[in-house]
Parts: sequence; structure tokens; C-alpha cells
Amino acid sequence: MKKIILVGYMGSGKSTIGKVLSENVGIPFYDLDEIIEKHENMSVKKIFERKGEVYFRKLEHLLLNAFIDENEHFVLALGGGTPCYANNHEVLKREDILSFYLKTSVEILSERLKLEKEARPLIANFNDEQLTDYINKHLFDRNYYYFQSKHTIDCALKNKEEIILDIKALLA
Repeated sequence: MKKIILVGYMGSGKSTIGKVLSENVGIPFYDLDEIIEKHENMSVKKIFERKGEVYFRKLEHLLLNAFIDENEHFVLALGGGTPCYANNHEVLKREDILSFYLKTSVEILSERLKLEKEARPLIANFNDEQLTDYINKHLFDRNYYYFQSKHTIDCALKNKEEIILDIKALLA
């Protein structure tokens, strides 16, 4: 039984790494945001707009726990904020979970997110300096929760294959 959870800031590569990892270890990949969107039949952005963040965070918590309890084998990418609300970080420490924090530098995150600003409403209106400041502040606030993961993978200066190898070495 393998229950693998990937956490990290937006742009850290959770979905990209998760998909490749799932192929490598032969278990399915899921993205919690996609699970939420399917459940609500609307995008995360629309859920925030129509029902608010409190509704979203409650739903996120319920669906996260239900998913973990109902599935035996998976690689699951959490949203960047998921571990920071409703004591979701406690899931990362569960005995039946292998959790990994994909630690990425502010500089790399800024470069990646500059290219994705239009697809990410929270940062769409930031200039480059504001984006870097925003990421710095968020990481400062969120690192406590991310570091609740059982393993931290330093993704700086590593390609996908090297990150996958680091994770697979810890799965053995």
C-alpha cells in the first residue's frame, strides 16, 4: 500500500512530479483541486468567487480526508494552501501516508509563476517585484505546515528525473 502526498507552494511542480512519479511507481495520480472541481462541477476560482474561501476550505478538508480513507494506492498533489488550513497538516504525519515537501526557492518560483500569472488569479495583477514579495511572505507563513511532511525534497537545481529519483529512494 502506497499513499503518497506531495505538498509545496504553487509552481513547485507538485502536479508535474506527481504525474511522472505515478507512472514510475505504477499507482494513479490525483490532484486535490481537480477532485474538488469535479465534486462542485466548477473551477476552484469560481468556488472562491461564488461560495467564498471558508466554504472552499471546509470542502477541501472533507474531500481530502474522504479521499485518503477511501483509496489505497495513490500519488496526491495538494493545493499550495491545503496543509495550512483545518489542521490538514496532520494528515502529512499519518502512519499510512508518505508525504513529501517539494521545496523550491523563491527565485525559481517567481520565474515559473511569472509565466503562469494569467492562469492564477491570486497573482494575476502583480508586477515582478510584488510577485517575489508575495511568494516570500507566503513561504514564511506556510513553511511550518509544509515542513510537517515526513520528507523534504530540495528541488533547487534539479530536473524532474533527479527529483523522482530522490523520492523513489525514500519509498524503498
